[in-house]
Amino acid sequence: MTQNQMSSRERMLTTLNCQEPDHVPCSFMIFGGLKSRCGSYIEFIERQIEMGLDTFVELPPRPPEVVNDYYNLHGLPVSYDPCVTVKEWTEDQPDENVPIMIKEYYTPAGVLRVEVRQTKDWRWGNHVPLFDDYLSPRSRKFLVTQLEDLKALRYLLVSPTKEEIDTFKAESRPILDLARRHDLLVTGGWGVGADIFGWIYGFQNMMYSVYDNPELVGKILDIVSAWNRSRMEVVLNTGIDLYIKRAWYENCFFWTPDTYREFLYPILKADADLAHEKGAKFGYIITSNCTPLLDMFAKAGVDVLIGVDPAAWNMAMTKKKLNGKVCLWGGVNGHLTVEQKSPDKVRAEVREAMEVLSPGGGFILSPVDNVRQDSARENTQALIDEWQLLSHQPG
Repeated sequence: MTQNQMSSRERMLTTLNCQEPDHVPCSFMIFGGLKSRCGSYIEFIERQIEMGLDTFVELPPRPPEVVNDYYNLHGLPVSYDPCVTVKEWTEDQPDENVPIMIKEYYTPAGVLRVEVRQTKDWRWGNHVPLFDDYLSPRSRKFLVTQLEDLKALRYLLVSPTKEEIDTFKAESRPILDLARRHDLLVTGGWGVGADIFGWIYGFQNMMYSVYDNPELVGKILDIVSAWNRSRMEVVLNTGIDLYIKRAWYENCFFWTPDTYREFLYPILKADADLAHEKGAKFGYIITSNCTPLLDMFAKAGVDVLIGVDPAAWNMAMTKKKLNGKVCLWGGVNGHLTVEQKSPDKVRAEVREAMEVLSPGGGFILSPVDNVRQDSARENTQALIDEWQLLSHQPG
């Protein structure tokens, strides 16, 4: 490192503060294609360092292969109250052309039942996870349908146990050691809000109930946000630099600006305030259709919007509105561009992102939101090469 060159962590923190670093950082928000080729989380981080990326370490560390009941929700384990028991089975129904998987959760406050169509592309065998994106389009009965279900729901969303916290701390030590050796940014999460709402209640039901049953909407969000904050506390107490909350389903496909302001803004602000009280920045993953919400994000205290996708955002307008207030992370489309187009197209998209989003600081380059395909290695290298060229740094 030269005398005037920042460490990766210094560069990322400077950028998160909407200031100009020594050069624009490049940090892949998600990098499934590389991760699937690694034997461990530490190898995943070290290979990104070798590629010249400003990678970050994530707590809890997420191994290359993950199979659990909360696959889509990165972070601490999701465990039920010890008194909860679960039963699963599959039935053929005369009005359905695919088997119906049934799962029942028996709690002291009653039974919660979910029924899911076992389509050919169902990835969980005969099992129904608690949280998953596959649930909503295949569920014929959701976990929660009425106010009376909420007492039972609380038994499925309990705060981390002492044993889970101790395990989290032990698993974090080698990752924190790695971060200190290389002076990397430490992130934690993922937080969650309305995404869980859709998984357990259905996204269409959620959109209708904002108007038809606002009491139920408010109470579900209260339960989820309180549970999420108990998990936030554990992660924030490790002294992370950036806390990240997933919000793919908190955009204007599902919420109007008015309903967002009423139901989600108070939760977002409370989450950001908690992160700031603990000395961490607050990041919000939202990748499309949120232009009418930008002022609320800034007002709530969001430090970085993760997922600025050129296929879905007006990048120039977003930069103008949030310049100096909220850092922007993204700039290149992962699936449509990096995975499917030519290296020249990738380079052109990198150039546009740098031209539009980097002036004045507050920009982290990344594909949005993932590069999954192993076949995209040439295009991934084209992205990195063009970034290094434009950043005036050695490859």
